[in-house]
Amino acid sequence: MWDKPNILNWIANVLFAFAFVLFMYGALFIVVHLPIFPLNEVRVEGELKHVTREQVKLISGRYLQGNFFTVNLVKTREAFEKLPWARTVSVRRRWPNRLEVVIEEHQALARWGNIALVNTHGELFHAASDADLPVFYGPGDGVKEVAEHYAEFGQLILPLKMKLTEVTLTPRRSWQVTTNTGMVISLGREKMDMRLARFMQVYSKTYAGLKGDLKYVDLRYPSGFAVRSPMALAAFKPVAVAAEPKEQSQHNGKSELKKKLAKKHQLKKNKAIKRLRSLM
Repeated sequence: MWDKPNILNWIANVLFAFAFVLFMYGALFIVVHLPIFPLNEVRVEGELKHVTREQVKLISGRYLQGNFFTVNLVKTREAFEKLPWARTVSVRRRWPNRLEVVIEEHQALARWGNIALVNTHGELFHAASDADLPVFYGPGDGVKEVAEHYAEFGQLILPLKMKLTEVTLTPRRSWQVTTNTGMVISLGREKMDMRLARFMQVYSKTYAGLKGDLKYVDLRYPSGFAVRSPMALAAFKPVAVAAEPKEQSQHNGKSELKKKLAKKHQLKKNKAIKRLRSLM
C-alpha cells in the first residue's frame, strides 16, 4: 500500500475532510452557545382575552432556556399549550433576538354538564368561566354533534327572540332542548329541524299571543304535536267546595219538614171550611 501514492492521497483527503468537518462543528457549537445571541424578546400574538401577561412571563422564565439558536421550540410550544384557554400554539424564531408565539384561544360555546367547557369547534376543554352559557348533555362521543345541532336549532327559534339554554342528546340519540322561557321541547331522533321549524310557525301564529308560557312540547308525532301549559292544567284542576256543618244541615232539614207539615195542615183546614160553607 505504501508504494501506491494514489491510495495514500485518497486516504489523506478523507482524513482531512473529516477533521475539517469536526473542526467546523466544534466551532459552530461554541459560537451558538456563546451569550452573544440572547433572546431579548418574547412576543405573544393573537386575540387574547384569557391568557394573561403573568402566565406568559411564568412560562418564559421556566421553559425558555438557551439563546436564539439553542432554545427548544417544541418544548416551548408544549408549555404554552398547557394554558387552559390555549387551543393552538405556534412558535417561531425572528432574527436577531426575538421569539414569536401565536396563540389561538378557545371560544367558549357552552358547558358540558358540570365537568368541562365546549368551544365553537365542538371540542372539550377545561377552564374556569363565569359566563352565562348554555348547558349540553350527551354521550362522550357526541360533543361535536351536539354543538352543531345547537347552532341549527338556535337559528330556527331566533326569529321568536328565544334562546336555547339546554341541549340534550340521549344515549338512544333522541334530542331535547330547553329555551330561555322554560319551554322543554322533545324533538325525537329524526327530522328534528323540520319538526322544530313546523312548530315555530304554529307557535308564532297561535300560542305566542296567549297568556302563560308553554312548559312542554312533544314533537315526536308524525303529523302533529302535544303541548302542556299552566292554563291547560288549571282548566282541569278540581275545585274544592266547602261542606255545611252537620248540625246546621240537620236543623235545616227539620225546618223544611215542619214547613211542609204546617202547609199540609193548612190545606186540610181550608178544605174543611169549604165543606161547611157548602152545607150551610
